[in-house]
Amino acid sequence: MPLLTDELKAWIGRTITYPACEDLSRASIRYFALALGDYNPLYSDDGYARQAGYPSVIAPPTLVVETCQYAHRPANVDGYFGHEWHLPIEGCRQIRAGNDYEFFRPVLPTDRISAAWTLEAIDERASSRGGTQLFVQSVARFTADGNELLAINRETLVYQPLQPAGASV
Repeated sequence: MPLLTDELKAWIGRTITYPACEDLSRASIRYFALALGDYNPLYSDDGYARQAGYPSVIAPPTLVVETCQYAHRPANVDGYFGHEWHLPIEGCRQIRAGNDYEFFRPVLPTDRISAAWTLEAIDERASSRGGTQLFVQSVARFTADGNELLAINRETLVYQPLQPAGASV
């Protein structure tokens, strides 16, 4: 029985947009840098950042793709606030198989970041465990103030059946 159903194929091309309701803020940048253990003064010292050619402090590069400031909903059962597709896939485990990031400019505390996720492809491929598995490719575009592209995150998720093909329950 194939994992890639017509219902699932209908998800390809869907886009979900999350507009930010507030600026990123200096505090978010500082807390993120501290959580990373990155004490680069670009993230906390305006004078240092200006000497380096920036208008103010900047964010560590990955903050733009890790922030959930655009999520305006309760956390899921695992405490996660970020984007999820909620694909109609049952009896599979989800594995994060990789992310590819492109950054276009440093993120500033005054940026109001929005995210637009597009489900680009779903492919069914052979599994080394027997049977098949699904590869889901999405792209998220992060913009400041709705139009200036800050970053792109290309993400691959794999959905593997919990029981290998041919296994008895």
